[in-house]
Amino acid sequence: MIKKFTVADILLMGSAFLSLIYSEILWFKGERESAIFIGLWVPSIIAFGIYLKLLNDKK
Repeated sequence: MIKKFTVADILLMGSAFLSLIYSEILWFKGERESAIFIGLWVPSIIAFGIYLKLLNDKK
């Protein structure tokens, strides 16, 4: 039942995780506006990954 992750899945989840970590680093360094901006990338990257999954399931 559990499918293996593709390279695209790993890259998208890795980039979402790295942007989350970078956002937290900026937040604690005091650059709050930049941290919020980069933190907003996380749900966008994950949503893009879901969109790509849905496109592949239709084929």
